[in-house]
Amino acid sequence: GRKGGHKGRARQYTSPEEIDAQLQAEKQKAREEEEQEEGGEGATGDPKKEKKSLDSDESDEDDEDYQQKRKGVEGLIDIENPNRVIQTTKKVTQLDLEGPKELSRREREEIEKQKAKERYMKMHLAGKTEQAKADLARLAIIRKQREEAARRKEEERK
Repeated sequence: GRKGGHKGRARQYTSPEEIDAQLQAEKQKAREEEEQEEGGEGATGDPKKEKKSLDSDESDEDDEDYQQKRKGVEGLIDIENPNRVIQTTKKVTQLDLEGPKELSRREREEIEKQKAKERYMKMHLAGKTEQAKADLARLAIIRKQREEAARRKEEERK
């Protein structure tokens, strides 16, 4: 039937000596590669450079593993989502503060709304809007009524 899983097996641990030996071997290999590339000039290289080369080797291996793990047609076709917006960071020197600023839709609508309100108020004060005409007509009727009321009071006093 079935074969047993990994659960019952004894665990194997790597000793610290073995880990140190592996790290030393990797460092030695990196030094030899640098010496071959530089033509023997870098025999006494900086330890920082050695670490950088080790880190870059590890990251290259990770990238290769990632490329191998692609499934199906992904390895043959590069698929890019057109709806995905890639954030690009700009440096301070690249920013253009003097150029025309693009307004958002809300800001544009707010400015248009304020301008329309100002235009309406100017026309309203000039008496050209329907509401202003209706207000002026009402005011004229009220003035006539008050004048008539004032005349009646004067006549009653006399």
